[in-house]
Order: sequence, then structure tokens, then C-alpha cells
Amino acid sequence: MPSPFRVGILPVAGFPLMSYACTVEPLRAANLLSQRTLYDIVHFGQAVQTPSSGAATVERVLATGAHAELDLLLVVAGGDPFSFDDTAVFSWLSRMARAGVQIGGVSGGPVLLVKAGLMADRRMTVHWEHVPLLTEHFQDIIIERRLFVIDRDRVTCGGGTAPLDLMHALISSHHGGAFARLVSDWFLHTDIRSETAPQRGSVSERVGVHSPRVHEAVLLMENHIADPLSLTQVAYVAGVTPRHLNRLFTDMLGVPAMTYYRGLRLAVGRRLLHNASMNVGEIAEATGFANAGHFSNAYKAAFGIRPQTDRRQSP
Repeated sequence: MPSPFRVGILPVAGFPLMSYACTVEPLRAANLLSQRTLYDIVHFGQAVQTPSSGAATVERVLATGAHAELDLLLVVAGGDPFSFDDTAVFSWLSRMARAGVQIGGVSGGPVLLVKAGLMADRRMTVHWEHVPLLTEHFQDIIIERRLFVIDRDRVTCGGGTAPLDLMHALISSHHGGAFARLVSDWFLHTDIRSETAPQRGSVSERVGVHSPRVHEAVLLMENHIADPLSLTQVAYVAGVTPRHLNRLFTDMLGVPAMTYYRGLRLAVGRRLLHNASMNVGEIAEATGFANAGHFSNAYKAAFGIRPQTDRRQSP
């Protein structure tokens, strides 16, 4: 009988509970349904207990940095992964990678892999919320807006329910598609998505219009938050004149194209303000504003409150 596939899980304080459950539970179910230990799960932690984004905590089996024979090590992180800066953890991840362990990240976990220097020359994904800031600070990464990406010895996953699909792919590769389907059915997860599936709903669903020109423009805007494009550049890619693009946005979305674009950038800024430890100047830079004052004035005009006040009042 083959040895169990050993999976290490490193939850980082504030880790998203849904992403964690969707990562670990399919492996537990695989053991239950096969009536043998197909997957041996080892929890690591910087502390004895690691708190999640909710009320639950995870108790470690081994301290971070401990030696363990693993096949795969997954970092599950959320909240503000950019503020995580533990060199001891980064060094440990690097050592495990050099030892031949496949290294992965879930939700905000891929950010930690990038900061540890483990994603050079490898394709990756991350939860869509972290993309603007990640691409702003690490311009050489090869990021793809997919549910999950497996590139040789690296595994990255966007989080949420995407780990269910990642684990389906993993179990399929180890024990065949029929058994993997049985595991997915156990969770009523009958609509298995491929790794190339998008992380978000279609543009038409998000913005509520069905114009291909508007869709093209909105996608371009979403991909250029930190380095905003001009109206002329957006219109050129959308295949219309700037005047026509403005008319489309005004007629269908109620505001000119650049006003809509600024709203997207401010929405990203607000998420960073509430969920990241960055100062206002850093958020301004990450969302394409000239300086903190420019961002603060635009924020006040959009939301009726200064960003510093909004941060203090947020729960």
C-alpha cells in the first residue's frame, strides 16, 4: 500500500476560514470515503493556536520552522498578507522548497510566497483583491487571473471556494477522476471548475450592461489600477473614439468613462484602507493617485469622509 501523501498547512493569523475549510476538508473526506489514510495533514503554526478571520482557531501540530517530511506545503493567508514580514518563516519556506517540497499558497498565501522570493519565473494566481497591490510592488511576477495555477513545484489558488476545485484536481491526479468526483459530490460540489475559470463573475454581470466595448474598457481599467490609463488609451483598446466611449459609459452606466475609472480605483483604495496596514500615501500610490492629498480629496468627494476618519471608524 502506498504511503499517504503528506500535506503541510500553515495558516497565518487572520486566515480566511472558508478558504481553509475548502483546502482541508476534501482531503479529510478522501480519507473517510476511501477508509484509509490517503492524505496525512500536518498543521504548522507560529503560535500554539492560530486565529482565523472568524471565531475558529487552528491548533498546530508542529511549530513553524520544524523539519517534516512533506510532499506539499500550503500557506493559507488573508486580511493583509502584505504586512506579514517574518524572515524566519520566509527562510523556512525556502528551505522546504530546496528540499523538494512542492510549495503553495491559498487566497493571500501567494503574496507570502512572492515576498519569500519563491515565485520567480513561475506562473501564479492570487485572490483578485490582492492583484493591484501585488503587481504594483512586484512587477516581474507572472500573474494569471485564474482559480488556481499549478506550475511545476508551485501551487497557487485564489481562495474562497476555489480550493475545492484545486483539491478535486489534486485528488484526480492521485486517485483518478471517479474517486475525485465522489469526494466533490460529498460536498454537493457538482459543478467542478477548471483551473482556467475566472475568479469573478463576467463583466456584464458585474456592471449590468451587455456592450462589448464597455466590457473591454472595464477589464482594461481593472487591470490598470496603479498605473491608470488615459481616456484615449482606453478608447483605443476598446476600438472606439474617446467621445463615443464616454457616450457609451454615460448612457449605460450613468457617468463618463474616466469618472467610472476613478470610482474603481477609489473602491480598491477603500478595501486597502479597511483591510491593509498601508498608510494613506502608500494606498494613493497603489491606486494611481499623485499623492496622499490628491487621494484624500477624491476619497472625501466619493464617500463623504476622509480616509483617515473612515479607517478609524471601520470595525
